[in-house]
Amino acid sequence: MAWGSPRFEVALKVCHPDPSRTKSCETEAMSDAAATPSTTPEGLRQADPRTLEITWQDGVTSRFDVRDLRLACACASCVDEWSGDALLDPESVPSDVHPLRIDTVGRYAIQIEWSDGHATGIYPFRRLRALDGAAAGPSPPER
Repeated sequence: MAWGSPRFEVALKVCHPDPSRTKSCETEAMSDAAATPSTTPEGLRQADPRTLEITWQDGVTSRFDVRDLRLACACASCVDEWSGDALLDPESVPSDVHPLRIDTVGRYAIQIEWSDGHATGIYPFRRLRALDGAAAGPSPPER
């Protein structure tokens, strides 16, 4: 379904570290050692017209303003690959920017197609959890 639909939700296929909670687990794109309950989503939905909500396996719910997520894109068009300097001018992003489509990328991220035409950014679950500082707690070690 499209962003703005009353029931916009993204189906996430998750292999839970606890085998008793996993009914079927065929995707092995990411090492289970890299996944933790704090970086593994159980659900992702549009909470309101401007908010993306992610429920994590550890029970925490993160809420993101969609424009803030667009501004946090870390793709090579938005952030210099060598220096890490921001290339995206916040003034160039419309205040009403919103996702048109959200797809999962393996078991580690989502990719968002934005209403401003941008679609190359990948948002790893670890980064999303870190972007929600209130919910993040201690950052998991990078691998």
